[in-house]
Amino acid sequence: MAKSRTEMMVDRLRDLQRTEGIEASAVVSVDGLIIASALPAGVEEDRVSAMSAAMLSLGERIASELGRGILDQVYIRGDNGYVILMASGEEAVLTVLADKEARLGLIFLEMRRAAEDLAKLV
Repeated sequence: MAKSRTEMMVDRLRDLQRTEGIEASAVVSVDGLIIASALPAGVEEDRVSAMSAAMLSLGERIASELGRGILDQVYIRGDNGYVILMASGEEAVLTVLADKEARLGLIFLEMRRAAEDLAKLV
């Protein structure tokens, strides 16, 4: 039996999480609705999706109004790691939670590949 688009997206997110340092990932609509996720227990999908959409919207506005061009990514660093957002097509954002030891260059590369793959499924 063929997999649904959502199942294919979840598989791609799980594949992305094989990258060292990535703890969780999700694809969220620009409206703040969860499309697919591979989040650990205790992480609320609704909270992740709403905050991701808000951060993407704010990041796009800041980039535009301060003359930085089209937004590529938003990342937040805290004591316990990173939250990284990257557009996945016109209608979605890829959100990744990474640990504080994460190698960001590798994560950005793998996220870009995943975002391109996921954009075809959204």
